[in-house]
Amino acid sequence: MSANVESSPPSIALKWPVDPFGPSGYTVYRKSKNAGSWNMLANLPGNATGYVDNSVAAGATYEYQVVKAGSGYTGYGYIYAGIKAPLVDGRGKVILIVDSAVADNLSAELARLKRDLIGDGWMVLRHDVNRADNPANVKALIRADYNADPGNVEAVFLFGHVPIFRCGNLNVDGHQSRPMPADTYYGDMDGAWGNPDYLPSDVELMVGRVDLWNMPGNGAPSPWGSEVQMLRNYLDKDHKWRHKQIPVPPRALLGNRFGDFNGEAFAASGFRNFDALAGPGRISIANEQDNAPADQRWSSLLGAGIYLWAYGCGGGSYTSMSGMGTHGQYDDVWSTDIVGENARAVFFMMFGSWLGEWDSADNLMRSVLATPSMGLTCSWAGRPHWFYHHMGLGEPIGHSARVTMNNGGLYRNQVNHFARGVHIALMGDPTLRMHPVAPPANLNASMGSEGAVLSWTASADSVSGYHVYRAATAAGPFARLTSSLLGATRYTDANVTSGTHTYMVRAIKLESGPSGTYFNPSQGVFVTVNGSSGGGSGNPPPVFVSKVWFEDRLPASAIGYSEGGDGWRWVSSPRYSGAFAHRSNLTNGLHQHYFNWATATLNVKAGDRLFAYVYLDPAHPPKQVMLQWNDGTWEHRAYWGRSLITYGVEGTASRRRMGSLPVTGKWAKLQVPAGLLGLEGRTVTGMAFTLFGGRATWDRAGKLVRQN
Repeated sequence: MSANVESSPPSIALKWPVDPFGPSGYTVYRKSKNAGSWNMLANLPGNATGYVDNSVAAGATYEYQVVKAGSGYTGYGYIYAGIKAPLVDGRGKVILIVDSAVADNLSAELARLKRDLIGDGWMVLRHDVNRADNPANVKALIRADYNADPGNVEAVFLFGHVPIFRCGNLNVDGHQSRPMPADTYYGDMDGAWGNPDYLPSDVELMVGRVDLWNMPGNGAPSPWGSEVQMLRNYLDKDHKWRHKQIPVPPRALLGNRFGDFNGEAFAASGFRNFDALAGPGRISIANEQDNAPADQRWSSLLGAGIYLWAYGCGGGSYTSMSGMGTHGQYDDVWSTDIVGENARAVFFMMFGSWLGEWDSADNLMRSVLATPSMGLTCSWAGRPHWFYHHMGLGEPIGHSARVTMNNGGLYRNQVNHFARGVHIALMGDPTLRMHPVAPPANLNASMGSEGAVLSWTASADSVSGYHVYRAATAAGPFARLTSSLLGATRYTDANVTSGTHTYMVRAIKLESGPSGTYFNPSQGVFVTVNGSSGGGSGNPPPVFVSKVWFEDRLPASAIGYSEGGDGWRWVSSPRYSGAFAHRSNLTNGLHQHYFNWATATLNVKAGDRLFAYVYLDPAHPPKQVMLQWNDGTWEHRAYWGRSLITYGVEGTASRRRMGSLPVTGKWAKLQVPAGLLGLEGRTVTGMAFTLFGGRATWDRAGKLVRQN
């Protein structure tokens, strides 16, 4: 089930595929996210494929349940939908429990993780624990933090081989009753835990674990690396995902060896979630038949494609799952395949016998966390079923884990065995969200008599604007300073003129997907400014060296052109450097002068920035300034000021807004990262100097090459 939303007039249109087996009808229910019961909206005939809810408002969210009365079964679908759902600035507090055996070797990566968590709106409370400690002692640390601030502590992230609590006597896979690893123990703050099979009370905290202990990669064609190396790689993946450095299409892969299985339909955890998260028509089905070609198997498709989500179920062992791979009589996938073939999905669900004992050596579910480039989470989904649909509007994956752990029947499958079992667990960082936004970059600040002046480079995404936050220290908490989104990449905090302050800037995107729309913040970028020193930077500032392409005359063999009443006019004043600058003519509307066909080319490399100097006429300032570069096409443009020139597509490399107009009557250096314009690795032969109205003078242009 997915949703299309409209803001004026507001409506949410649910849609689902035709059922060819002829259900007798559908019933639609709705509730708020935190409500404990459903309200019926409508009864629909069996040929219905959707429902439009007009009793909605922009800026709000709604959760829907659609129950299908099928032929011999009952189906359940869920979606969390909204229209311009409001921005979430703060997520609360996360307790980071770190295995002290790995803490020193990963100090830099753990510091980066803390910064990333703060940048996504979390306050971080960290404790390092001995892996040989008693789980009760670890839980006492968590409970003390929770009891000190129960309204804000929301999650616990177990990193490394944090002590494992086992309890119960559950036969979750039909083989034998046995105690199970129970991370739910660390999320329940008030239950009486003796040796329960099921939760003694609801878990209050989201819980997730990244534990790569006892993962030697037995039988792997090449070594997996040490525990510390694999944990470091996980933290690198986590950071890259948050900063949108892992490009992933909204696609899902599903492998289903078990089928209906007497109404349990384990793979429903995939089908039910994937339309709301990836979108209708974006689920690829692996061939699980006995005679399936090897390249159509689940494991082969994971190695060859790229997916946001993946679900696979089949007969299992600690390290394998049948019907999903290419090994032996039962077409097993092995843990060594997941890692060795670099299974390329971000969020996984698996189901098979023995897999739920995730603390076993080379466990198949934990192998996802050891993949080289993408795997970040995995859950054992089918007994019970998992409900991830809240992630469609920006909730962290830990929210879905908590919902699934606490589910006593609010969310349903025809058969849902072992709901509220102590064994329910999330492998991975519980704070991860599904839609990363490219953050702004190059945040700098200086303190002066007018206050703290911030500037930054625009997000590479098409965003709605930026918010600025301030804290007394880099650890937070951060308070938002901007009441509305900034369109510019510059901000002055006039309320401070001295002292030390840490600022954070986040890009805000109106995310649109199969669950509706919501305002989605990027990771924050940081800068600390000290009033006594006059400036600051969150990291050592990059050093760039200018490489001038042309000054005083056009590059060799270049041919000059002009349009809109403009022309090439070389003047000696004003000029920034050299002997001459070139001035635009004073005219209305769009006008430009440009050149192309230079044989003395500008060769752009990764990390370069492009620049040009401009002087805006204070008596006749333009409304918009645009620079264009030609590498065989003119579809590489950056602009400042209003969006009046309609070349290209807004928010893409063909028309990228870089900020407000520079001040008039002074020389300003316009610069833009070449990567934002798709010019890294390209050879430029032409450049255009374009205005909307007014007049400007231009001087030296070229590229900036980073030296550190």
